Formats: sequence, structure tokens, C-alpha cells
Amino acid sequence: MTAADARARIQERFGMDAVADGGLTVAVPRERWQELGRFAKQALGCAYFNWLSAVDWKDQGLEVLCRVENLDTNVALTMRTRLGAGETRCPTLTQLYRGADWMERECYDMFGIVFEGHPDLRRILLSEDWEGYPLRKDYAVDTPFAPYR
Repeated sequence: MTAADARARIQERFGMDAVADGGLTVAVPRERWQELGRFAKQALGCAYFNWLSAVDWKDQGLEVLCRVENLDTNVALTMRTRLGAGETRCPTLTQLYRGADWMERECYDMFGIVFEGHPDLRRILLSEDWEGYPLRKDYAVDTPFAPYR
């Protein structure tokens, strides 16, 4: 399967275009996040989970991004979903990709995104008593914290 084939299949299934940008990028509503992940793995053969992260667009809300790849055909897909202003919940991809486990935990820790259905969603980088989410735009960077030991 080529990137052009994958792009056509995404257009057919989801009714939206995948932007070609050195790979494919497709934005889906939060409700279709897991569906796109399942489609990428089963139909496109993207079994390699490369990374997952988030972006805080301040007034426009949070956005979750992840990249999955088919290493045999060299098809790379970046998935994006906007959570919206004030929204912090996103479906998990851990049932599809084992590699999503710790990356979703890191997103939870740094951005406060709750991945619904995650088997072990808890802080991974900061202590359990840490207040706030350091990579969010509304995080007060001048807040004093006791040194982590």
C-alpha cells in the first residue's frame, strides 16, 4: 500500500482528506479517535506506534496528536483530535497499541488529559501530590514547589 492508497482509503472511510506532509495527517472528531486508530492498524497496517503528545491552543482548547506507521510500506499517519475549550477527556488507544500506555500517562501528567478506558492512568513523571499540569498555558510557572526527591 502506498501513501496515496492510504489517503484514498481514509477519504472514503472518514469523508475527510488526509493532508500529505511528509506522511499523512488526518484530523477527526474526538468521538472517532479510536475508530481512526483501529482503521490505521487494521486497514492500513500501521502497527508501529511512534509517539503521542498534546498541544494546548490556549483559548481553543487541547489537541491530542499521535503518529502510527506501517514500517513495511513506509506509510506514516499522524492522527489529530481537538478536545475543545475546557474539555480534557479523550478515548484511549491502549487497547489497540501497547505503546500508547506510558505516552498517554505522560500526557495526563503534563496536560491533564484524561484518557477514558486507560488501564492505569496515573502520574508518571511528577509526584502524586503535584498540583496542576506544567505544559498547559494556564499553569503558573512561578508557583513554588518543594524539590522532588
